Amino acid sequence: MKKTKRAKKSRTWVIKQHRDQFFKKAKVLGYRSRASFKLIELNKKFSFIKKNSNLLDIGSTPGGWSQVASKIITNGKIIAVDILPMETIGNVNFLNSDFLDEKTHEKIRNIFNKKIDVIISDMAENTTGNKTVDSIRTNNLCSEVIKFSLKMLSINGSMVCKLFMGEDFLEVKNLAKKYFKNVEFFKPESSRNESKETYIFCSLLKTL
Repeated sequence: MKKTKRAKKSRTWVIKQHRDQFFKKAKVLGYRSRASFKLIELNKKFSFIKKNSNLLDIGSTPGGWSQVASKIITNGKIIAVDILPMETIGNVNFLNSDFLDEKTHEKIRNIFNKKIDVIISDMAENTTGNKTVDSIRTNNLCSEVIKFSLKMLSINGSMVCKLFMGEDFLEVKNLAKKYFKNVEFFKPESSRNESKETYIFCSLLKTL
């Protein structure tokens, strides 16, 4: 019985994907995931990725966001990091490491050897089936990205991170507002309607 339910759920997901205009568009344009369009929309709104940006993509696999960044950045450096493997992308240095490990932070610092212009993260925890728990765990990752940005982002740099609308949304928002002069939220059109995800855009670090 359980197997039948799982199979039905899996078939439903596949059907949804094939009906999804952004899923289809990603296939046609050669993007690794529909998430690529989220970053395209975010950059169209906030214009934070430039041709000479030094950019860090956290939780990069399968590489949709790194692909978008690599098409824009021609003179800067791109580093992608994920605990899961990722196929090679031209102009992107990949670290197969756990972002939450301090040793990974050290590797990132050594490769850039200077402050970063842009930090992006579409990272989310594996789902448990409990939406409240999933929201808290993913928002905790967003908080970790914000804290890392304080150490590595240039004072005029920008950070974009996935965030879920949930109980601890205000905590993450207040954390960002404590350290950044500009904090905005944006839900791309390519984000599914039923998803609670939104994206936080932060720029201009405060000097505390």
